[in-house]
Amino acid sequence: MDAIFFFDPVCPWTWRTSRWLASVAEARDLSIEWRAFSLAILNGGDVPPEYAEAMTASGRALRLVEALRAEGRHADAGRFYAELGARTHDAGNPLSADLVAAAVEAAGLDDTATALDDERWDEAVHRSHALAYGSAGPDIGSPVLMVPDAERGLHGPILTEVPGPDDALALWDHLLPLLRMPTFHEIKRGRR
Repeated sequence: MDAIFFFDPVCPWTWRTSRWLASVAEARDLSIEWRAFSLAILNGGDVPPEYAEAMTASGRALRLVEALRAEGRHADAGRFYAELGARTHDAGNPLSADLVAAAVEAAGLDDTATALDDERWDEAVHRSHALAYGSAGPDIGSPVLMVPDAERGLHGPILTEVPGPDDALALWDHLLPLLRMPTFHEIKRGRR
């Protein structure tokens, strides 16, 4: 595995970062392990009513992601997230149970759809979230990026849009040494 990407599918910032990483993986023949990061867990389960449906759908999707990971089906998890993100973030739709089901079908994952409602996967989601948070936290959110030979993860990178091919590769090439450098802590600027 060349990169581990922890994500919550409800987050539009995370979606952009995932598309950047997917483009880098394709160009450089990298393998990505897709893992759960839960904004609901991060916020202690305190979800405003207007986000309740989306967060519930996210939790179900993350169960499937961890079920696929447990079977070593990383490409399937990535394909599921790509289908889900296209239906939500690209199409401008809020995350919902119907869109999760459509993404499962479009990704050809009907054989694993039972994981969506299997609460036994909640512990795996919690463990994945704890791993990501422990590697990059505190004061972070989704996404978290790790590489196997680094001591810790990194929140982000947060991107306002998906960079073109040359910039995508340049960002990866500059970020990778920072992830591996024990003395590197963070680069940050205020949001606009």
